[in-house]
Amino acid sequence: MKFDFRPESSPTGPRWGLCCQFAEQPIAFRTTTATSLLRMSLVSRRKKLSDLCLSNAESLLAALRFCANNNIGSFRIASTILPIKTHPEAGYRIDDLPDFDRIVETFRRCGDFAKAHDIRTVFHPDQFVVLNSPREEVIARSIADLEYHAEVAEWVGADAINIHGGGAYGDKSAALASLERHIDQLSEAVRSRLTIENDDKIFSPEDLLPVCRSTGLPLVYDVHHHRCLSDNLSIEEATAAAIETWNREPLFHISSPLEGWSGPKPERHHDFIDIDDFPPEWVELPITIEVEAKAKETAILQLRDQFSRRFMSQASKKSARLLNAQT
Repeated sequence: MKFDFRPESSPTGPRWGLCCQFAEQPIAFRTTTATSLLRMSLVSRRKKLSDLCLSNAESLLAALRFCANNNIGSFRIASTILPIKTHPEAGYRIDDLPDFDRIVETFRRCGDFAKAHDIRTVFHPDQFVVLNSPREEVIARSIADLEYHAEVAEWVGADAINIHGGGAYGDKSAALASLERHIDQLSEAVRSRLTIENDDKIFSPEDLLPVCRSTGLPLVYDVHHHRCLSDNLSIEEATAAAIETWNREPLFHISSPLEGWSGPKPERHHDFIDIDDFPPEWVELPITIEVEAKAKETAILQLRDQFSRRFMSQASKKSARLLNAQT
């Protein structure tokens, strides 16, 4: 699987990424529960799932249109885009559903739209996807879930399926070795898109970079997590090391603490991003920055405005000084 870099002619600075949902826009994604589905007959169950999946594909197209109209360059697709897809009892194959052809066609339209408007699509599976669990059934379910994400990623052209490193289970080195072994078992459809993110409690960038170099997987650098779980790397060093792991446009995360860095739980995310939390090292990088803030699209629009006023004005002054020096 080959992915393209952002065109050389693209302006410097980041591509902003919206995560999964909207705070104010009337665009919503529907889901259900296995309990309610299993009360239905098989025919009724598949009809309901078919309706939900088609509705979500149409909502994804609406979300991408919003991004295109508001200069938001990336959208994270929720893991529930096909509800209950891999559930052990209520799960299904897409061609089990009565409208599967319309569902896949609509998702492919999303991919065509995203490509035409240079909108990157990515996934971030839920926390129960753990590739280094000591329980084989957890590994099996995790791989099945990643395969589902890869199936949809193929339809929409998504180039990243991002996971955390998993647990330490009392031996961090052994846990990382287990992670590498199970990465080797993944299909090419998953591996070609899989990325690993540092977290705020167990695995720092310094822990995961050797895994990235060994497996060839990119590191999604989360600067908020790094500030919560520091290591021997500075933000500048971690940024540079993470970029080196990518064979396509790097994907990074930013968020701000709900109650400030001196608050009781700095790992919790705020509704918005404090512009002081934006790393100056990222200002001119051609990277995707997913904004992990509860205010969703409103937070991106606010951050983009603050970013422009603080950093782009500085860049303009720097350019002017260089131009004056040359003349």
